[in-house]
Amino acid sequence: MNKILLTGGSGFIGRELLKEFSHENIVAVGRRSPEGFLGDFFEREMASSEDYSECLANVQSVIHLAGIAHNISNNPDYIDEVNVGAVMKLARQAAEAGVKRFIFISSIGVLGGYTKEPFNEDMPGNPCSQYGKSKLKAENLLRELSLEDRIDIVIIRPVLVYGEGAPGNFSKLLTMIKKTPLLPFGACFNKRSFISVSNLVDFIKICVTHPKAKNEIFCISDGNDISIKEFTNAISEGLNKNIIQTPVPTFLLRFMAKLIKQDSKIEQLIGDLQVDITKAQRLLGWSPPETMRETMKKLSR
Repeated sequence: MNKILLTGGSGFIGRELLKEFSHENIVAVGRRSPEGFLGDFFEREMASSEDYSECLANVQSVIHLAGIAHNISNNPDYIDEVNVGAVMKLARQAAEAGVKRFIFISSIGVLGGYTKEPFNEDMPGNPCSQYGKSKLKAENLLRELSLEDRIDIVIIRPVLVYGEGAPGNFSKLLTMIKKTPLLPFGACFNKRSFISVSNLVDFIKICVTHPKAKNEIFCISDGNDISIKEFTNAISEGLNKNIIQTPVPTFLLRFMAKLIKQDSKIEQLIGDLQVDITKAQRLLGWSPPETMRETMKKLSR
């Protein structure tokens, strides 16, 4: 039996992962026990000072989801403490405990915030946020650890994850569509990659056991790129809500965002960000099992 340690089990992606494993096969670590979780739970902060050895007993694989995107502390090094220091403490203790595989959920942000050509695994890191920089630091240290040949490291770089209960930009778009029938994306023809939480969970599950995932990096998405206009249309269809897409020119959207110092946020919506998932398809034989329409239908439940 492949026993798994999951960090971040009470988060959006973690909750979906927990549904996929029987409680006998999984151990969770976090600040609070996920609602309805019947497996073993260890209350731990994600910090380099923590001892995770007790959590790793009889574990063969670790899925590390826990992390922070924003600095919620007065300590300027807090993001690195959680996203780098805690990761490496856990990974080293996992190697010492005989864990076979450590799956690190990173971010496509390690490669940058926009694309001129689709991102792939061979491109150099070019993060443009403190969060992206911390994820890249952790990736590099984990790859160094893998060279010691004591533990397999698998790095997954998802794009924006959407689905019922998703936080961040998806949640904001959902709220916007529920509140108003008018959206300003009628003239937006950009190309962005997205991934549903169901497809991401499916890919993570494959990486737990697939022998060819050993010490590899994967950029992951649904495999089809669409505009923010098409994406918000898909959300509205899932909610059974009619909307009107007003054709506001993209230069005007960028200008208005700059006036209120929201340049980066508007770029996350109307800029291009594509990824190439050929490696995951070729090496692991993976195809996203759920369509965007199927995921969005769950929004109206």
